[in-house]
Amino acid sequence: MSDTRYLFFTGKGGVGKTSLAAAKALELAEAGKSTLIISTDPASNLDEVFGVSLGSEPTSIPGAPGLSGANLDPEAAAAAYRERMVAPYRGKLPELVIRSMEEQFSGACTTEIAAFDEFVALMADPGLTEQFDHVVFDTAPTGHTLRLLSLPGAWADYLETTTSESSCLGPLAGLKEKQGLYAAALSALSDGDQTTLILVARPDDSSLREASRTASELGDLGIKNVQLIVNAVLGELETNDATAVSMKSSQAASLGRLPENLQGAPRREVPLLGGNMVGLDALRALRGKALSGVASAVEIPVGLSFSEFVDHLSRSGHGVIMTLGKGGVGKTTVAAKIAEELASRGHRVQLTTTDPAGDIQSLVEGQENLSVHRIDPAAEVAAYSEAALAKARETMEPDAVALLEEDMRSPCTEEIAVFRAFAEAVAGGGDHFVVIDTAPTGHTILLMDATEAYHREIARTQSDAPESVRQLLPRLRDPEFTKMVLVALPEPTPVHEAMRLQADLARAGISPAGWVINRSLALTGTTEPVLRAKAAAESGPVDEVRSLSLPTTVLPWHAAGDLIPG
Repeated sequence: MSDTRYLFFTGKGGVGKTSLAAAKALELAEAGKSTLIISTDPASNLDEVFGVSLGSEPTSIPGAPGLSGANLDPEAAAAAYRERMVAPYRGKLPELVIRSMEEQFSGACTTEIAAFDEFVALMADPGLTEQFDHVVFDTAPTGHTLRLLSLPGAWADYLETTTSESSCLGPLAGLKEKQGLYAAALSALSDGDQTTLILVARPDDSSLREASRTASELGDLGIKNVQLIVNAVLGELETNDATAVSMKSSQAASLGRLPENLQGAPRREVPLLGGNMVGLDALRALRGKALSGVASAVEIPVGLSFSEFVDHLSRSGHGVIMTLGKGGVGKTTVAAKIAEELASRGHRVQLTTTDPAGDIQSLVEGQENLSVHRIDPAAEVAAYSEAALAKARETMEPDAVALLEEDMRSPCTEEIAVFRAFAEAVAGGGDHFVVIDTAPTGHTILLMDATEAYHREIARTQSDAPESVRQLLPRLRDPEFTKMVLVALPEPTPVHEAMRLQADLARAGISPAGWVINRSLALTGTTEPVLRAKAAAESGPVDEVRSLSLPTTVLPWHAAGDLIPG
């Protein structure tokens, strides 16, 4: 398939979007095409990859004639967007209402829409990039954001009547004036002659499911020119190393379960390479040119042992323990391991999971004192959405109800709906341990809290948070009752994303109880050359976490679906 003018790389954090986007941009430049690569990722490491400081204006990449790079700052754009939306109301509305508005403009949706503004400027004004044959974007907008931005309708009227709990709608308040520009950009995105969207995934079930979901959302919008890159596939083994054999088997099983809607997409597998993808030689290696050198063994200090880490979490004898982190880092298996350890000490434990299809029961089967409770996100969203829509239909026009129904499909709705189910589960923490797989983010906590203030201040709201949620908020902020555990992999992107989650919690008045660095290859003692090189690269991210001075434990790599070794 020929390369289009615009190439968008998208995928969940840590799958290798930046490396693959940079490698593609370099490949195009070395083929004689003038190419611009642009990142809108708040944790972008394009500077590190290319060894040059990039700003918002295109900068030539040393050693790569024809290649330029730029970093757009979505956080700065989001801050400016937020202030533009809130400023007119300062001094006119009560301070509680202003704080509620600010929080509604503080979530990931605002950042994504602000970043989309930057996309639009580049796509709607060809003069900005006319000197380039190709423009490669590291981090594309999600299908949900594109769908929301494509909706017609009077946002202002809708926002006057909708429930304040609809967290993703705040950022849309200023979009009506730009609908013409957005329509042009969306048209370009759906034109297969102009644009290709590359879904990046790793060979594991979680990552491939995310790629499948994104492909479905894009397909619903008429964006059909989609390709799949499966990154970090372990190649032929040079040893019979047990870790390498287990990893290869696990990857093969996940690829054998490739979601149906991805099976017909053009697909390329990129081999797992040792070390970090920094420098032009490393990027060329992603195109099949091997890197030389053999990594030395590296020792990663584990900090607290896992048993000592659980001691730290369980000193009160009861309460709630929540695992928090981006998808694919192993939150579920870490939660199961914590629950199993607590139960083995004689504590009564309820393990609560939001993965109704997961086989978490088999991970803790036969464990005395331990029960498993499942929260079905789909069922919670359906119940929550139907209640909100039923109430909305009493007072709102059909067009406004249709817009609310669309917003109810957002990830924010699932987060709030599941948050309510958490409230019921947490009630048991008064006399036993409740271990919850996937905690609400600080943004959701603040949103619910701001919504409560908003309800007290403005009588026109459509819904009220239940009593269980009102009781839950102070419990989540009580460090003796609730322990939030950040889970990350020993890689730069997952660590940086977890650090942003920690800052998110801090805004909500919560300090995490500690960190779990999961799936360390260094702790397996692997002798497979590629895995040994990956292990050597773990020390930097682990040191970053240790610099936070919070209780930390490091766990060895394990095959997806297996309970972490003790």
